[in-house]
Amino acid sequence: MAIGRLRLKDRGYDFPPYRPPSEAYSLLLRVTRGCPWNKCLFCSMYKDIPFERRPLEEIKEDIEQAARLYGESARTAFIGDSNSLVTKTELLSEVLRSLYASFPRLERVTSYARAQTIAKKDLDDLKQLRKAGLVRLHVGLETGDAETLEFIQKGATPEEQIEAGLKAKEAGFELSLYILLGIGGIRRWKEHADGTARVLNKIDPHFIRVRNLVPQPGSPLHEMKQRGEFSVPSPELILEEEKRIIEGLEVTSEFLSDHISNYLPLNGQMPSDKATLLQTLGQELEALRTDPALCEEYRQKEFLRNL
Repeated sequence: MAIGRLRLKDRGYDFPPYRPPSEAYSLLLRVTRGCPWNKCLFCSMYKDIPFERRPLEEIKEDIEQAARLYGESARTAFIGDSNSLVTKTELLSEVLRSLYASFPRLERVTSYARAQTIAKKDLDDLKQLRKAGLVRLHVGLETGDAETLEFIQKGATPEEQIEAGLKAKEAGFELSLYILLGIGGIRRWKEHADGTARVLNKIDPHFIRVRNLVPQPGSPLHEMKQRGEFSVPSPELILEEEKRIIEGLEVTSEFLSDHISNYLPLNGQMPSDKATLLQTLGQELEALRTDPALCEEYRQKEFLRNL
């Protein structure tokens, strides 16, 4: 995930250190610090940040400072850190009411959330948050393969992911699910692709956002890679995996490759753009197998992705 956009700020204004690329121009507001789970094998975020729920008074002070900085210009806002739904429903509802009161032009408020938290949350509480103005949830699915989910210590089964996704939609949220290409490694890339397509078909989220796996220093998976215990699939296999996922999709979702880690800018509306996405992938795979210059370009991308 991208680092949040900064502005000159009053001393003491706390803000989330990470946000999705799609929230690049959003006002950033920190309701929690760190991650209450913080066990995912691939993740290097929040490792030095003890988890805590911020007091309402502190949050409101930040909203006041943000209002002084942004005026009434903010149209979207993102709530961090990793899983604001772990806070009490009334507190988060009050935060949302305060945001909309302070920024009358605000059109959308979004947040990260964990599938297991959504699944455990009472449906009436979720509906209350949606009514208060929380519009979109960003949730890391990563994979729909049960064995891979267990391996990466995601803390949720495919069934829980499905339950959470359907529950979020029933509550009225826009749902943005993230999948990690390559997370099944070389051994389980097919199972990862097939399981992911199956779970996505069950949920039919509003957005499917793909990310290429880049094991980051500070993550347990990076250490495993360094020791030779995990191998990241080649660019060709990553594209084969993405192709297999798209082939298995029967959704009405918007499919987006909107991250620097992605090899191809594959964006389209399903199902109308499915054939075009597959054609683009097929052409790229053929070129990758026959064009040494393209292979070198991909090698350079590998270098940039690890910066």
